[in-house]
Amino acid sequence: MTENNKTTSTTTGPGPHTTTGPGPGTTTGPGPGTTPGPGPGTTPGPGPGTTPGPGPGTVTGPGAGSPATSRRALLLAAGSAGAAAVLNAACAGPSRRTQAVSGQPSASPPPTPALPGTGTTTAPACVLAVQAGAGPYYLDLDLVRSDITQDRSGVPLRLDLTVVRVPDGCRPLAAAGVEVWHADAAGHYSTGKDTFLRGTQITDHTGQCVFHTIVPGWYAGLAPHIHFKVRPDPHTETTSQFFFPENLLTRIYTHQPYARRTPPEHPNQHDSRYRTAAKTMTLPLTPHKNGYRAAYTIGIT
Repeated sequence: MTENNKTTSTTTGPGPHTTTGPGPGTTTGPGPGTTPGPGPGTTPGPGPGTTPGPGPGTVTGPGAGSPATSRRALLLAAGSAGAAAVLNAACAGPSRRTQAVSGQPSASPPPTPALPGTGTTTAPACVLAVQAGAGPYYLDLDLVRSDITQDRSGVPLRLDLTVVRVPDGCRPLAAAGVEVWHADAAGHYSTGKDTFLRGTQITDHTGQCVFHTIVPGWYAGLAPHIHFKVRPDPHTETTSQFFFPENLLTRIYTHQPYARRTPPEHPNQHDSRYRTAAKTMTLPLTPHKNGYRAAYTIGIT
């Protein structure tokens, strides 16, 4: 099995976000010739007002735990309304185009949009995802579900994904279809009538969705990876793939069911795609229950 993917750009993962509260407030006493106001007349405003994004386990994408739904139907029905919701509810920071710099994707939870009357929220820093080909195992299925594990065993992996528009000040993108697919622990993809480790979610009003899956195995001498495709509307798409830290893979592959095969000594280093895009597209994994969790912001144009 082989895949011929072409990387078209290099960028970095998203950075942290900050919510700025109102500055110091000043109350002055009456003018000359009247009874002076109390004290120096200064009433401090509220503090920095940092508002953290949602913690692990608090965000679920539409369709989680529900029967499979038509992706195309959801996109067509929600596209116009979702675009309007983004403009009204997304971060209100100044629009800017992010430049490429070195760094890793942020493991921090995605931002919470500002609510009317609660102050100004600065949009998070973000960059474009590195684009790559879909590979030979892509199947265009209408399979909307959050848990894509099906009957496959492996180390559990929770993917918390946020889709943002980079040229629009990194604003979260609602009602976008996010599709993922990858190999099982033995390096096999579902084909034909099989549907394991494949699925689609539709982003909510904060641009977020969640997938429950497993850490993929290796095959064909390529770096282990998860393919994904983002469709902001029924007519456009962005395709790329996530990679994994090599030291983490070597530990995971010593356990079953991965250990049924002898793992490569260096799962990533022989893949030119990994060498090109690793700084941007490697998932920042943290322990979660009996597996791992990764929070990642996907920047599209």
